[in-house]
Amino acid sequence: MTARSTGFVAKRWAALLTGGLLAMLTPTPATALPEYSTAEAGNPFVDGWYADPDIAIYDGKYWVFPTASKAYAEQTYLDAFSSTDLIHWTKHSNVLTTANVSWAKYAVWAPAPVERDGKYYLYFAANDIQDNSQLGGIGVAVADRPEGPYKDALGKPLISQFHNGAQPIDQDVFIDDDGQAYMYYGGWHHANVVKLNPDMTSLGTFGDGSTYREITPENYTEGSYMFKRNGKYYLMWSEGGWTGPDYSVSYAMSDSPTGPFRKIDKVLAQDPAVAKGSGHNSVVNVPGTDTWYIVYHRRPLSESDGNHRQLAYDRMYFNPDGTIRRIAMRVKDNFADGNALGWKTYGGTWSVTGGRYRVGRDQGAKALLDTNFADFTYDADVRVTSGGGDAGLMFRVSRPTVGTDGYSGYYAGISPSGKVVLGRANGSWTELGAARTPVAPGSTHRLRVTAVGASVKVFVDDMTTPKISVSDGTFPSGANGVRVFNAAASFGNVAIGPAR
Repeated sequence: MTARSTGFVAKRWAALLTGGLLAMLTPTPATALPEYSTAEAGNPFVDGWYADPDIAIYDGKYWVFPTASKAYAEQTYLDAFSSTDLIHWTKHSNVLTTANVSWAKYAVWAPAPVERDGKYYLYFAANDIQDNSQLGGIGVAVADRPEGPYKDALGKPLISQFHNGAQPIDQDVFIDDDGQAYMYYGGWHHANVVKLNPDMTSLGTFGDGSTYREITPENYTEGSYMFKRNGKYYLMWSEGGWTGPDYSVSYAMSDSPTGPFRKIDKVLAQDPAVAKGSGHNSVVNVPGTDTWYIVYHRRPLSESDGNHRQLAYDRMYFNPDGTIRRIAMRVKDNFADGNALGWKTYGGTWSVTGGRYRVGRDQGAKALLDTNFADFTYDADVRVTSGGGDAGLMFRVSRPTVGTDGYSGYYAGISPSGKVVLGRANGSWTELGAARTPVAPGSTHRLRVTAVGASVKVFVDDMTTPKISVSDGTFPSGANGVRVFNAAASFGNVAIGPAR
């Protein structure tokens, strides 16, 4: 565990216990550890366009502080989100605004939260300065509570100039086990580390008398982040252009918080089936475990606006030698958070209750994720709740519209009449296969589709023997979703990933 919030492990645990997180962190027959493979209730995990998330643990809660992903002139505030379980999130609006920072006008970026001695600090960049003649840079605000309101602590930037070529943006604050606080920051392909004094609002010096130490690793662009595990220091950063699909996360390891930092690997990059522009991350360790998550922003595949970024998290695993495995952006949704963020509907009346995605009876209502899988395995629980038709999974879908067969792609569904069907639509319906299978009215069944090239297999409950197996290569890739035909239905435990 790295002491990002207090600087002292004992103090972190005291805060956690006081906040009531002990039950969540102690494995008992009734309470399991929050050990997820991804955001099991779906990415994005909060609503809205946000970027540059940093995460901290305060008083038994996970707190995420992101940038409001808007045009520069509209970036005049910061929101925060809190959760006790990484599933249900509470929004805290306007925890910091430019109204409380006299020198900040716009482009308020990359909040970095940290707690020390009962005070909550939020470091931020503002004004996107382009040279040393402009007013702006990295500031620090302080509050008595995690949700603020935060107020400017200095009346001026803490770092207002370019040093070693580093634009003063994208700061991250790390408190080491000995209590020494460091700030890692920098844009324009240069990174610095500075020491923070115990007051957290002034800069210290290194042993050689210097204040700004350059630590720029290979291919660094921006977005520094530091954490510690098993005595090793991990520096993460973003590469590529923030509006482009090449935005990604790399890392280095060192025995010292000041480096040297030599790039080891790129561990998070776009997945053309899931999302693009994945970067500017933070990391959280579930206290008392070796469970880690990477929290980052990414852009949906169908979005071209650079500011259309969303918050996501996925599991981060380590190899026995301490290196980080490459991170997979997984696609799951168990609807436990009570919402269907990331889904787009075409017809019908949709809602989420009881951990199920529900739709009223309709001739062809559909809901799609913004994915583009070619070869995959797609699983979901399907229940036909009323009507004489069927309900099931859509895949390799393009050009969706409202209407019974208003899409191009495939569909596999089950009917209470005791039938599973597979077909292809392109404005009209072509059945590709059908089979008898036990489907009790109102019962839930696990439906799986595995597609590899032209081979498509459909499974119902029994995941070893397909009910239908056909060859059809009409549609090579596209979105995944769910659909009803002359029925009402509910869906749950959606998971899409590599073919298996």
